[in-house]
Amino acid sequence: MRVRVTEDMVKGTVDANHACGGVLGPEAWTGCNVNSLTDMNQSDPISGFPIYKSLLCEIAKVEDTQGAGPDNENPERLENSEGELQVRAAVEQAPKREVYLDNNATTPLAPLVREFMHEAESSYGNASSIHAAGRISRKIIDHARRKIAQALDCTARRIVFTGSGSESNNYVLKGFLTLSNNGNGNSRADRKQHIITSSIEHPSVLGVCKWLEGAGVDVTYLPVDSAGMVNPANLKGAMRSETALVSVMLANNETGTIQPIAELAAIAHEGGALMHTDAVQGFGKIAINVDDLGVDFLSVSAHKLNGPKGMGALYVGRGASLEPLIHGGGQEHGMRAGTENITGIAGFGKAVELIPERLASAGRMIALRDTLYQGIKDTMPEVRLNGHTDARVSNTLNVTIPGFRGESVVLALARYGVYLSSGSACKSGSSEPSAVLLAMGLREDDAHCSLRFSLGTDTTREDIQYVVESLKDVVDRSRNFIHFVPCR
Repeated sequence: MRVRVTEDMVKGTVDANHACGGVLGPEAWTGCNVNSLTDMNQSDPISGFPIYKSLLCEIAKVEDTQGAGPDNENPERLENSEGELQVRAAVEQAPKREVYLDNNATTPLAPLVREFMHEAESSYGNASSIHAAGRISRKIIDHARRKIAQALDCTARRIVFTGSGSESNNYVLKGFLTLSNNGNGNSRADRKQHIITSSIEHPSVLGVCKWLEGAGVDVTYLPVDSAGMVNPANLKGAMRSETALVSVMLANNETGTIQPIAELAAIAHEGGALMHTDAVQGFGKIAINVDDLGVDFLSVSAHKLNGPKGMGALYVGRGASLEPLIHGGGQEHGMRAGTENITGIAGFGKAVELIPERLASAGRMIALRDTLYQGIKDTMPEVRLNGHTDARVSNTLNVTIPGFRGESVVLALARYGVYLSSGSACKSGSSEPSAVLLAMGLREDDAHCSLRFSLGTDTTREDIQYVVESLKDVVDRSRNFIHFVPCR
């Protein structure tokens, strides 16, 4: 929808905290009121907020449209004789191509994985049963467990299947501290009530830590530098005699920055604590050896590497124990009750089999990622990279384009068939700026203007060129128009 703005409309403020609402464009227009773009007689059934009249509203600058009329060269900018607002719906055209660059949020199911899962659907037996149908299902589970263990360079019995990476993280933080509180299982954690994590962790870690704080657990949040790196010296200084667990992610989901986990784990062990790392964004992108990392717990997920959604796994090292989150049957060595998801586990195992191919293509991915960054920089010299220049997973590019609201750019690029995000998918819809970028020292305004491009295994050079051209077109158009994002 494109509308003409009259002088009396340029007043009030845009509520940038109203869901995803906010301004994209020159700062001079941040005071424009958009109430007339909402249907006050209809409300969203979930949020209760008035419904916007379009998914993306473009408001022409007043000075650019004065005197506009039926004979104007741009018929989309109209004002009737009474000076009232007129609205003309823009004709949506199918994009020239579709480019999916939101692979850190989730990945499409690989054809080989889909085919293997389809075959596994015929295995209907309960894996706990001793008859033939049950044994077939058990073989599928054992095969997938071995594949994941091989990818992590550990024994299969150290792998526990879960429902997601988030569940794996919850399992460690809640299950470990439960044993610590009860005074059994982990002698090093016995009656210890202190956890150390970083300020840039995934919500499934930070959320649990906040919950644990409410239960009386003391949590220390390590700062990061401007590249999003944890300084091992800060961990050393934060260690206490009562520290039970250190949890720092392997690779950040927003910036891709890779942490020095082996060094952090050594410090944790030296201080008598165990080490957990959320490796969801690193698994399949960098080679992982749990012994080299020195971790006691490691979380992974299937849907980040072209596997099925709803499947995760947790590595539990020798000598480490956890209180189960789910009690019941003896599935997963008694560590997670519930009949196993045979089809999902089969797909997870098949996706892991494809990891060597993913690792082999890392060089190509880096070249495409850097080409994308250079293309954006050539178009907008003011663009800034968020994250480490070198210690970063191959597929991730996070940038700030000052003055351009991230959510608005995401919606605008979607009209070109380009799909990306402005931050973590798990915080999508939040009006708050990225906590990760704020922790890295970005101003709130700049954090709001961030974009995350996460490439996939099928991303091509032609895709990158199209994205650069589309982004340039969006930015050029935004010099003359103000874009408002809807509240839903």
